[in-house]
Amino acid sequence: MNSLEADAAARAQEAETPDVTELILQDILAGRLPPGTWLKQIDLERRYHCTRPQVRLALDRLVQKRLVEHIPNRGYHVHEQDGRRAQEVSDIRVILETAVSDRIIENASEADIVTLRALATRFDELVLTGTMLELYEANLAFHRHLLALAGNQELVDLVTEIRQRTSSAPVSQWRTRARIEQSGREHQLMVDAIAMRDVDMLKELTRRHILQA
Repeated sequence: MNSLEADAAARAQEAETPDVTELILQDILAGRLPPGTWLKQIDLERRYHCTRPQVRLALDRLVQKRLVEHIPNRGYHVHEQDGRRAQEVSDIRVILETAVSDRIIENASEADIVTLRALATRFDELVLTGTMLELYEANLAFHRHLLALAGNQELVDLVTEIRQRTSSAPVSQWRTRARIEQSGREHQLMVDAIAMRDVDMLKELTRRHILQA
């Protein structure tokens, strides 16, 4: 087998490889792997018909997303949400993110609005065709660009750090298609508010979006 044939074979094998990260995530969101469940790698290999390296990579990716927790010398378990802490984090985000609504609108150029609209539309497209992880990344991309318009990178970094103190939101709250679609509509409405230069509307939409009202 020459190098071209080897590359083609490797790509074909990769295409057939199950996305173990997505499979575990879907089972977590569906409640088949409830909060606190210990995720034994040998059990996951059998459950998803995959290899140990695939399982380990998937678990490490979910740890990064704060949906799985790794306890040294003990293993991995599904993140257990602290409801009180999650509410406090949401309250802090509302205070920080609504406080810069006027700066976002003041700084947003027409090109920025076009970019935000494209990011919001990308999220909507992934509702139909993408995986939950792709939706997660698309959601982060939208919110990072939105916050960056405030002109304060420290704020962007702070909100990112605060989000990591609880299980990844809103992924952990996207338990229904209706909730995901509502998040998409809220993104589009936030872009509308910026285009109309309506600070009060942006503040209220931001508050509702963060609180998942």
